[in-house]
Amino acid sequence: MRLAAVVFIVLAGVAPVAAQDASPIAINAGIETVLRDAGLFGAWAVDCGAPATPANPHVSLLLVGAGAVIERHELGPDYEVNDYRVTAAKRLSATRVSVDVRFKPGSDREEEQRIVFAVEHGTRRTMYNRVVGGPVVVKDGVVAGHGVKTPTLKKCG
Repeated sequence: MRLAAVVFIVLAGVAPVAAQDASPIAINAGIETVLRDAGLFGAWAVDCGAPATPANPHVSLLLVGAGAVIERHELGPDYEVNDYRVTAAKRLSATRVSVDVRFKPGSDREEEQRIVFAVEHGTRRTMYNRVVGGPVVVKDGVVAGHGVKTPTLKKCG
């Protein structure tokens, strides 16, 4: 239970913005290209066949109207769905992708974050997350202050 709470805290800090808060915006075609080339579009989970929970987040990367890219995090029926609007994406290496996101854009909880994913062999994992102008939440795949590794998500479908 303690681990589930820590995973929830991590994912809440790195999770995407709720759909109702995500107004479509035109994006640089480079964002879609980087994310598509890295194989990040689609659904991800620790266990794709099990329901979403804090220990088994369901994460989807979606291309929505007007070319906007949204990442949605679902942690189960007792938790708010979080969406992030991707505002920039850059390939750092064959296995690393950096994204800049707006968590809850247009809301009083909006914040900008920079996230780095490790992506390889049908898996992805958050290796770094920092709130712009704020603290590092994840460093080297470990949640700052908790010492817990971020979960490795598998591509579903």
